[in-house]
Amino acid sequence: MCRLSLILLITAFQLFGQQSNPQEVDKNLIWNLISSNKNYFKDFLTNPKEYEVQIIYSQINRDSKNFPQFETFSYNLNSEEYFYPASTVKLPAAILALEKINELNIPGLNKYTPLKIDSTENWQTPVLNDSTSSNGMPSISHYIKKIFLVSDNDAFNRLYEFLGQGYLNEKLWSKGLKDCRLISRLAISLTPEQNACTNPVTFYNDEKVVYYQPQICNNQKYPNKLSTIKRGIGFYRNDSLINEPKDFSNSNYISLADLHNMIKRIIFPEAFAESERFNLTDEDYKFVYKYMSMFPRESEFPRYNKIEYWDSYVKFFMFGDSKDSLSGDIRIFNKVGEAYGYLIDNAYIIDFKNNIEFLLSAVIYVNEDQIFNDDIYEYDKIGFPFLSKLGKVIYDHELKRKKKFEPDLSKFGFDYSSEE
Repeated sequence: MCRLSLILLITAFQLFGQQSNPQEVDKNLIWNLISSNKNYFKDFLTNPKEYEVQIIYSQINRDSKNFPQFETFSYNLNSEEYFYPASTVKLPAAILALEKINELNIPGLNKYTPLKIDSTENWQTPVLNDSTSSNGMPSISHYIKKIFLVSDNDAFNRLYEFLGQGYLNEKLWSKGLKDCRLISRLAISLTPEQNACTNPVTFYNDEKVVYYQPQICNNQKYPNKLSTIKRGIGFYRNDSLINEPKDFSNSNYISLADLHNMIKRIIFPEAFAESERFNLTDEDYKFVYKYMSMFPRESEFPRYNKIEYWDSYVKFFMFGDSKDSLSGDIRIFNKVGEAYGYLIDNAYIIDFKNNIEFLLSAVIYVNEDQIFNDDIYEYDKIGFPFLSKLGKVIYDHELKRKKKFEPDLSKFGFDYSSEE
């Protein structure tokens, strides 16, 4: 082979290799999209480190049979950097509650079966009814609806009590989601020992007991080994300022990568090995998709005031900085978190009109004074606008992106006017 031919062959090989690995060529894609929209991200670009932003974006490319393949890009992703996950932990609780029901496989027991939650300790609280449900009774399905529609804290706590601390964590780890440690109820002050114990739960039909689960206490300890677990310079406790970093050692933790991979498993179970999937039925998936993407005003049970719970109440990407009504052409299947200055969204976003779909997960920290529990966070000024604009920038990029095969999104279309 002559020298010129060899050079041409090597050059062609190098070009082919570059084209076959677009992620490597575009490894700074997210940063480039942000930095080229300076008017959107002025505060962030002035001092990126201050906001501890992490982002994961997955492009979805379908084959001729509509099977998804993913091209994933990230910015500043770091599973060793602690952030408080807030209400994003409600997503695994909702999914695993359905899985546990399926695993129990007891006649008469399903997600709609009425339940009662008892108390055996003076710090536990019982639940006997639920006035927001169609039959006035609590159920796993109704708790899941409230979690997705408005991120209800009590609904998470009740699913946490059904699951038990050990089951919740070990199930996630067994599916390859190992950067998580979910050990606490939300919005109530309990000791680590109290959070390790969960209330008795009884499922019944017409007063006949279908399944009884006694109090479960988890004896295993799940220490958080991250070196970044102490945050800020101070925090309030009982109206007193403590001038030392807040220790999140006894708080929940889940990495952004695990959140992203979790929603990917939920939306695209067919793309994962069976051992990595959640044990859900086809009907379970439809139920989850519907309420993940429903606006609060579209729900009859519970019924929500649309002034208090606007369309984007739990949709931070693309619409989080606005309270305007949404058309429904774009649907977001997601779970957000908001607490201690951390804002998180973890979403699958589709546009039926333009046949667009993508996965996006991000966290931003907006706590300028570095004091926790003072209720002074820059959510409205910086946090919500950042996540909203981030979603729009990625969406605009997807509008221009060429795809070999258009996706069939029909399985994600629902009649939101009817409920179970």
